[in-house]
Amino acid sequence: MGQTVLVVDDNALNRELLRLVLEQQGYGVVEAKTAEDALTMIRETRPALVLMDCHLPGMDGLTATRELKGIEATCGIPVVAVTAHAMPGDRDRALAAGCNEYISKPVDFSRLIDIVSKLVPQSP
Repeated sequence: MGQTVLVVDDNALNRELLRLVLEQQGYGVVEAKTAEDALTMIRETRPALVLMDCHLPGMDGLTATRELKGIEATCGIPVVAVTAHAMPGDRDRALAAGCNEYISKPVDFSRLIDIVSKLVPQSP
């Protein structure tokens, strides 16, 4: 298994779809349903990349990203914001929060793989 990607989404179907696509590309996948769980998993597992849903129950994904980027040990982990509620300005807010990239749902899987492979290249 290759580099590990953390998929953070409160919707189980979305997590499963992302898992299948990423695993087909050779990535390992771990999952979290909430931003709070994601922050714990990030500290414990140090994934190579985080796919962060912006709209989560409790703490939202952008707040979690700001927290992640504020910790020296985890600030270098790339984060891709994922949202179903794409509105004008969302991409700018995600990038300002520290996200490296932004993608809207429904996810274009070929674009997702391009983004992930750019941020976390697999070993040859």
